[in-house]
Amino acid sequence: MELTVAHWLYLVGTLIIILTMVSRQNVVVPALVMIFLVAWSFTGSFLDGVQAIFNANLTAATELFHIFLIIAIMTALLRSIQSIGADEQMVKPFQMVMRNGTLAYWVLVAVTYFLSLFFWPAPAVPLIGALLIPVAIQAGLPPIGTAIAISLAGHGMALSSDFILQVAPKLTASSSPALDVHAIGEQTFILSLVTGAISLTIAFFMIRKSIKKPSKENLTEWKKSGDNELNLKPNDMDIKKGKYSPIFSFLVPFIFLIIVTYVVVATYSDAVPAIEDGAGSAIVGGTAVILIIIMSLFRNYKKTLQEVSDHILNGFVYAFRVMGLVIPVAAFFFIGSGELAGQIFGTNPDSTPSFLFDLVEEGQAYIPTNEFFTAFGVLILGMLSGLDGSGFSALPLIGSLSEALAPSAGIDPTTLASIGQIGSIWVGGGTLIAWSPIVAIAGFAKISVIDLVRRSFFPVIIGLLVTVVFALWFF
Repeated sequence: MELTVAHWLYLVGTLIIILTMVSRQNVVVPALVMIFLVAWSFTGSFLDGVQAIFNANLTAATELFHIFLIIAIMTALLRSIQSIGADEQMVKPFQMVMRNGTLAYWVLVAVTYFLSLFFWPAPAVPLIGALLIPVAIQAGLPPIGTAIAISLAGHGMALSSDFILQVAPKLTASSSPALDVHAIGEQTFILSLVTGAISLTIAFFMIRKSIKKPSKENLTEWKKSGDNELNLKPNDMDIKKGKYSPIFSFLVPFIFLIIVTYVVVATYSDAVPAIEDGAGSAIVGGTAVILIIIMSLFRNYKKTLQEVSDHILNGFVYAFRVMGLVIPVAAFFFIGSGELAGQIFGTNPDSTPSFLFDLVEEGQAYIPTNEFFTAFGVLILGMLSGLDGSGFSALPLIGSLSEALAPSAGIDPTTLASIGQIGSIWVGGGTLIAWSPIVAIAGFAKISVIDLVRRSFFPVIIGLLVTVVFALWFF
């Protein structure tokens, strides 16, 4: 498709937003202004441009609401656990392992990676956020350290290979008969480990000086910081410890362990009924709501209706604060998808261009036919295609581009496709995109998602660059 003025405005908007984030400025206004300009340019109507500002934000809110909802529900669960006095007892077993900030960091990495391989990061993160982040913080790991460990291990290292569920390799190979799913899966698994080892190590040394000595005060300060963000008094919660506190301190993690076990068994055997793709988050969220109600009944059955409502309300308030900055930025990048852009502009999706993917396809024509430049060019194209906040949607495009570029560059198309897949998912799957599911991680850690992206940028970029060199050398 021939590039239009709207395409170039979209590219300018992307660069402006990235530069604004790097300079640590607020990106909301640039995103809203560029939505208007792109829509006005494409439709030729000033009024349509004005309407697109609202429609784009509405579409982004709709697409991201599942993240918003899981943050709200799991935050409500945490408050419910605290209100019955079960939180301190629940984390004691983990304290035996997370004895200091360094151990806490690498334990978070290991647990997140394992769960995300079998369970995908989206449903795994709420479990880790609810159970392990408080323990890691008490052990001395700063909140930003917990978020980086979970983000890079889950949305980066585990998701980029998708070695167990094989959704990503299948998408990458779907557009090209020359690509083998299993070969891509094996190569991306190795490459994801290389990227993860490098980025996680660099990130650890970047936050190492912020690690404190283990202390309950670390956890107390962190809890208060979250209350202040919610505009609540630190001591507004009536904590009522009793004979049921030890029961729920065991029951909550045990139930979630059963869920994880069920999903793993359902995925790899016929012993239990299978669950649909993407149902993991729904199971976790629904179970959390049931636990909130049960704990409130045992805590004070006379006030159950009010307490459950208060916990959920506080959860929604916190989720709104976390998601507030994300939605306008996501709204801009969602117009890069032809289907979503059609909804936003009110045009036929079949005739509405995919601005982001059109630019990526156009860019491949300028990659020199050289092994080195081709590999890095496909990595960059993969990273750019991940700006939509998914990382998966452009994988068929990456596969077809790899097949087309590989012969002239003298590279195995599987290796090229694997490099592109790693780049697309490490960026778009969540480590460097603030409008992606990592907003949930930032929410549970009670930090800014923009800060999480900034602190992850250099470790991830260095990891990806070294991985390309590794791929060219060994594959």
